[in-house]
Amino acid sequence: MTPIDRLLEIMQALRHPQQGCPWDRDQNFESIAPYTVEEAYEVADAIARGDLGDLRDELGDLLFQVVFHAHMASELGAFNFDEVATAIGAKLERRHPHVFGDAEAGSTEEQSRAWEAHKMAERAGKGHAATPSALDGVHAGRPPLRRAAELQRAAAALGFDWGSAIDVVPKLREELGELERSLSLSDGHEQVVEELGDLLFTCVNFSRHMGLDPDVVLGRANAKFEKRFRHMERQATEQGKALEDLTPSELDALWESGKRADHE
Repeated sequence: MTPIDRLLEIMQALRHPQQGCPWDRDQNFESIAPYTVEEAYEVADAIARGDLGDLRDELGDLLFQVVFHAHMASELGAFNFDEVATAIGAKLERRHPHVFGDAEAGSTEEQSRAWEAHKMAERAGKGHAATPSALDGVHAGRPPLRRAAELQRAAAALGFDWGSAIDVVPKLREELGELERSLSLSDGHEQVVEELGDLLFTCVNFSRHMGLDPDVVLGRANAKFEKRFRHMERQATEQGKALEDLTPSELDALWESGKRADHE
């Protein structure tokens, strides 16, 4: 028995109506979806940390999510795991005619444009939109940072883009200036929301041009903040104090101590 066959067998046992696991039996697509997203982020985190052992485990967890969804679909008579694997295999072959067909391989940029063209043709063939758009394949359910990057990539594939990361910098300054001006308005809350969104969207664009994943970049910033904040907590405890009892200047001093500790 292959490892994937064993995994499918385990999934079937977990969902068995009588002998299965009560928790697994009670799940549905909606209840499992958050775990699927979480496991994808765990994969990205393992990659960011360079932990290949953890990456192996997290990929297994993510694979199990695919198996779980496919099994629930098979219970409804919709599709099964083999059909999922067959469908993605066929899609990859269609979208890589330069590998599996007679098309000539071009540059990475040309391949990105060809990929988007294949996606648009497939969506049009399914009748997904009366007026097909290059943005049709960017699903609304994506996390906002991820969706922003995908929207930008889809537009860039058709030439709507800045030339380089340095070209985005003036736009960052412009958006920051508009955000600052909106703060001066007495009734500017909605404008602050809009301008802050524009600034974040432009930050994603800058990240994309630098070849960086905005989720990974923000994840690293989160990890850095967490490390420094935990340092502050330890330092305060060693001084017999609680953070909430410290003055702003004392908190700043502990924060600077945490920053220095990062470089030691």
